[in-house]
Amino acid sequence: MPKLEVCCYGVDCAQIAERAGADRIELCAGPKEGGLTPSSGMLQLARGQIHLPVHPIVRPRGGDFCYSAAEFAVIKSDVAQIRELGFPGLVVGMLDQDGHLDMARMRQIMALCDGLAVTFHRAFDLCHHPLLVLEQLSDLGVARILTSGQQQTAESGITLLRELNDRSRGPIIMAGAGVRLGNLHKFLDAGITELHSSAGHATPSPMRYRKAGISMCSDAENDEFSHYGVDGEMVEAMKRAMAPDSSNRVA
Repeated sequence: MPKLEVCCYGVDCAQIAERAGADRIELCAGPKEGGLTPSSGMLQLARGQIHLPVHPIVRPRGGDFCYSAAEFAVIKSDVAQIRELGFPGLVVGMLDQDGHLDMARMRQIMALCDGLAVTFHRAFDLCHHPLLVLEQLSDLGVARILTSGQQQTAESGITLLRELNDRSRGPIIMAGAGVRLGNLHKFLDAGITELHSSAGHATPSPMRYRKAGISMCSDAENDEFSHYGVDGEMVEAMKRAMAPDSSNRVA
């Protein structure tokens, strides 16, 4: 049975995704940065209230995946906390200055994870030699790789996704970036068994009073009176379309 992982930027979103039938949650903060490590408070609340498998992302900042010594120390500390809280898995990844897998640091992370299911995230899409990195991640014991096939969207990268899926001798290849109801059948037809989607929409703020002329964001054009959240109806529709004998697939 194909699985749908939903990217959730908060516990409220995770609860919506759970009720709608998601198979797993990737828990993140920082939607504008593409996902950052959740706060301790978010992790603890999710651990207590979400019954689906929750895999928090461990990413200390936006941008690339080549980290300083201090940033790597933060990553290790966050991994240890996630393990101690009892999460079944986490999402992480790092590269060196030349776009190769940072094997030395990934070995340390895998040792710290101590049995957790590790997803190597879309740092994979910035690596220099994806087929080599696939082999290295197999040797490390990584559970899955979240990738768009090294393209801006997974639909554009479907050729590499198919090749990775055919070659993998361990990690599950999970397609992510622009995966939605209208194109998910393309990934299933290519043999991809796990899909990653935010399945979201912008939700207006409940605030009635809105102070004009002041922004909390460096992007002054940013709408601070809306936030991105999971669309439960979309998750339900995607799950129906992923059923093996579904007649609801959108061509």
